[in-house]
Amino acid sequence: MYILGISAYYHDSAACLIKDGEIVAAAQEERFSRKKHDAGFPTSAIAYCLEEAGITSSGLDYVAFYDKPFLKFERILESYLTYAPKGVRSFLKAVPLWIKKKLWIKELIKNELNYEGKILFPEHHLSHAASAFYPSPYEEAAILTMDGVGEWATTSYGLGEGNKIELRAEINFPHSLGLLYSAFTYYLGFKVNSGEYKVMGLAPYGEPKYKDLIFKNVIDVKEDGSFKLNMKYFSYVSGLRMTNKKMEELLGAPRRKPESKLEQVYMDIARSLQEVTEEIVLKMAGYAGKETGKKNLVLAGGVALNCVANGKLLREKIFENIWIQPASGDAGGALGAALAVWHDYLGNGRKADNKKDRMSGGYLGPSFSTEEVKKYLDGHNIFYQELRREEIPSKTAELLKKQNVIGWFQGRMEFGPRALGARSIIGDARSSEMQRKMNLKIKFRESFRPFAPSVLIEKVSEYFDLEIESPYMLLVAQITAKRRKNLSGEEKNKAGLERLQVMRSDIPAITHVDSSARIQTVHKETNPLYHKMISELDKMEGCGVIVNTSFNVRGEPIVSTPEDAYKCFMRTRMDYLIMENFILDKREQPERSDDTDWKKEFELD
Repeated sequence: MYILGISAYYHDSAACLIKDGEIVAAAQEERFSRKKHDAGFPTSAIAYCLEEAGITSSGLDYVAFYDKPFLKFERILESYLTYAPKGVRSFLKAVPLWIKKKLWIKELIKNELNYEGKILFPEHHLSHAASAFYPSPYEEAAILTMDGVGEWATTSYGLGEGNKIELRAEINFPHSLGLLYSAFTYYLGFKVNSGEYKVMGLAPYGEPKYKDLIFKNVIDVKEDGSFKLNMKYFSYVSGLRMTNKKMEELLGAPRRKPESKLEQVYMDIARSLQEVTEEIVLKMAGYAGKETGKKNLVLAGGVALNCVANGKLLREKIFENIWIQPASGDAGGALGAALAVWHDYLGNGRKADNKKDRMSGGYLGPSFSTEEVKKYLDGHNIFYQELRREEIPSKTAELLKKQNVIGWFQGRMEFGPRALGARSIIGDARSSEMQRKMNLKIKFRESFRPFAPSVLIEKVSEYFDLEIESPYMLLVAQITAKRRKNLSGEEKNKAGLERLQVMRSDIPAITHVDSSARIQTVHKETNPLYHKMISELDKMEGCGVIVNTSFNVRGEPIVSTPEDAYKCFMRTRMDYLIMENFILDKREQPERSDDTDWKKEFELD
C-alpha cells in the first residue's frame, strides 16, 4: 500500500511517500525549485517520490494533506473579525488567496496528480505528533509539539503507545512559543521562518538582561508550562508586521534594520529570548512527563529545531530518552500525515526496539549514480579525476589535513534543514581560520554564526560532554574540559563579536563562543562512506571530528543535483568538489561567464 503525504502553502512545502508503513522517499520542494523555503504545491517533490518508488499517481492508495484547510480558514476569519477594523490591508492580501486556491486543496490535489482516490486531512499538530512518535525508536513516549500555528493549536502534548496517539491538551493561537521566537527574530532584523537559527546563534554573545522584563510584560507562564502572550506588543494577528512600537518602547531600542550593525543590545535581547524559550520548554516537558508517566519524550514542530533548548532538556534528565524528528518543521508534516493515515486511520501496527528509528539517517532524497554524474561533467566539459570508491575516504582526509574546504556530494540527499554528510561542505575542525573562511568566503553569511561538527559516534565523548547519539544535529553540548583552552583575563572579558577572536579549544572551527557545539554523530550503518572518511582523518591526524555545514550559499537551498553542486562550487572559494567518484580541483576549472554573478550581491574582501 502506498500513501503520499503532502505539506504546502505556509513554508517548506514537501512530499513523502510510504510503502506498507515504511518510508520510501521524502524531500522539500525548495531543493527542486531552488526557491528557499518554497511554499508552493510540491509538484517536483511528489514527482521525485513517485519515481523513487517506480509508480505513478494511479498506484497511490491514499493521499494525506498535513492540516485541515477549512479549520485554518476559520481561525484566520475569526482572528480578523476579532481585531477589525485593524488589519484590513492584511485581510485583503490573505483572503483572496484562500478563496481562489487554499480552500480547494482536495480538488487541487486531484487535478495536479490526476488522482481519484481518497484524500485525508489530519490536523496539523497530529501530523507533527505522528512525525515525532511513529518513526521514533520507542514503543511508548510522551509527545510535545511546538510551532508557530497550525489550524488553531500552537502547542500540544500527549502520548503515543504502540500505533496510537492521544493528544491531551493544547495552547491555541494567538498564544504561540514559535510566533514569540519569530516575532523577536523580526525585531532583531532577521527574516521570519528562516532567521530563527541566527537568533539562536547570536544569543551566546549577549547577556539575559531582558529576560525578567519579557516574563513580566510580554509572556505570562504558569508552572505547567502553559502561557499567554500580551498581544499589545505584537501585530501578527491583524497586521503585516510581527511586533509594534510598544515592543520597541518596552525594550528601549528600535527594531534593528536588516543587515545593519549588530549592537550589544540586540545580542542581549537574543540571549534573553533564548533563555525564556528554554525555561518554557523545560516546564512543558516536565508537565508532560508527570502527566503521562512516560520515560521517553519525542518532539516535533519548528520549536523542536532549537537545539540549544533540546540540549538543556537532555541535561535536565526529565526523561530517560529523547528523540527529535529531524524534519521538525512543516516539511516533516508531510511525513507525519502519511504515517498518521497508516497507523492511526488504518490501524496498522508498528514495531519499535527502543534503539533504532525509522528515518534511515535522514537520507531520503534523490541520489545520482556515477554514470549520471559523469554524463553531466562530460557534457559540460568539466575537468575531473575519477577515483575508485575505496580511494575516496583517504584522498578526502589528505585534502582536509591540508586545510582545504571541500564540497561533499554523496548518495541520497537529506530530508530536513540539516546537511548530514550527503550534501555538505566540510573542513578541518582544528583550523583557527576555518570558521571565518567558511562564513565569509564560502557561505557569504554573518561572521558570528557557528559551524557544526560531524564526529564519529565511537569518539563523541572524547570531544563533547555527550554520552548519546545525535545523528540529526539537533543537540547542543559543551566541548569537553580537556579540549578547552585556559583563557586569560583579557580573553574572558571580551564582549560582543570581539569574542570571536578568542580560540577556546583545540577544535576552534566548531567551538561556539560559549564553548558549545551543535553535534552530528556519524554512524557507519547509515553513512558508511562519510564515517570511513572521518575515520581515515582520525588515523592520520588523531582527529575524529570535522566541520560540516550545508552545501549552499546564503539565500539558496541546499544543493540537490550535480548541476546545483557544480554551480555552488564555482561561485564560492571552495577548493575541491568530491561528487560521487569524481574529484574536481578548483584550480583546474575553466573561467565561466556566470561564475562571477555572486559578486553583484556579496563583497568578499
